[in-house]
Amino acid sequence: MDRKHKRLTTPWAAGLAGMVFAILTATAIVLVRIALPSGVDGAEATVDAGQRSAVRTALELVPFAGIAFLWFMGALREHGGEREDEFVSTVFLGSGLVFVATLFGAAAAAWSVLDEGGQGSSFGRDVAYALLTTYAMRMAAVFVITTSTIGHRLGVLPRPLAVVGYLAGLTLLVVGANVPWSELVFPAWVLVLSLNILWSQRTAASQPAAPA
Repeated sequence: MDRKHKRLTTPWAAGLAGMVFAILTATAIVLVRIALPSGVDGAEATVDAGQRSAVRTALELVPFAGIAFLWFMGALREHGGEREDEFVSTVFLGSGLVFVATLFGAAAAAWSVLDEGGQGSSFGRDVAYALLTTYAMRMAAVFVITTSTIGHRLGVLPRPLAVVGYLAGLTLLVVGANVPWSELVFPAWVLVLSLNILWSQRTAASQPAAPA
């Protein structure tokens, strides 16, 4: 595959992988939030069969969401090419990898509520929520801010989308676990960014090539 063809296909890969990640992650978050409301512990932590099924489905989606996010992140970095700032791109890469690792850690902790006796582990539930809402979302905030910075500097993101990215990043960074469901901001932002990438690529492909 030559360099020109790679440059043409990279945006499509980023857009599609981002959409897959956004849909899978949002679905997993919704299922876990409905089945395991935060703030429930002790005797009220009993998890019935329907809740266990919802949590199990959500946790089975998480590995695929993580893989899609890695593809999304790699395609975004390739799309930036040699023009990217090394410092910002290092923070971009590091925050993305830590986010995936923390997301997997939260999923592993959440498995403790699936014991056959139906008595979910309050400790495991608390750890899962802490990893997801406090740590993973902070790393997601850094990823959103650095991605918006790179996109703005390279001119590949429209200014309104860059502003939305900064606002989303600050929301994830400041709000954290204080506002339930705020973690949906991240997959929503990824979905909007992915749709913008696909739309921009479609527009560019429909334009006639410039004469040599």
